[in-house]
Amino acid sequence: MTLRALLIVPAALACLAAAPAPKAPPAKTPAAKAPPAKAAPPATPFDATNPQSLMDLLGSAGANVQTSRKEEDAVFVAVTSTAAAFSLQFAGCNPQGRACRAVLLDGPMAKSPATTAQINAFNQTSVMCRLYQDRTGVPHVLYSAILFRSMTRDDAATHLLAWQGCLADGRDFLRDPVAYLANAA
Repeated sequence: MTLRALLIVPAALACLAAAPAPKAPPAKTPAAKAPPAKAAPPATPFDATNPQSLMDLLGSAGANVQTSRKEEDAVFVAVTSTAAAFSLQFAGCNPQGRACRAVLLDGPMAKSPATTAQINAFNQTSVMCRLYQDRTGVPHVLYSAILFRSMTRDDAATHLLAWQGCLADGRDFLRDPVAYLANAA
């Protein structure tokens, strides 16, 4: 080998060392993603003036609800749950049973020794709940609300919580009217 050939070998090695490293093959492109699943269709908007909305709310809480009858401007619904059996009466409804203006919740209670005077005293101590005795002497607890299209599902749920409070207060009162009234504010 000549001197010239010997000098070329280190120069060639130096050039190879200075050359950029060969690029790695491009990474495999990930498989195309499946298109995102279509979102569920939006739920029917809550409309407190439509009895079905409140019925759906009660049903989602585990209650059995069923329209029992319709009248000219009213819709009657029977409700059975673990807490109580009661009825809803939607009033001021249009001929299709929608656009109702108010709802009355009515729960019959166990007979009680409560007198009319004690029931009147209960009604004077309660802001939201009322008691009355029907013609057969069965006491009922009542709660009512005016309905607006602007009411939200949360607003309606709050009314149902107030109704549960009425049921509990009514039971406590009817179990021992004297003790209940002694502690009433």
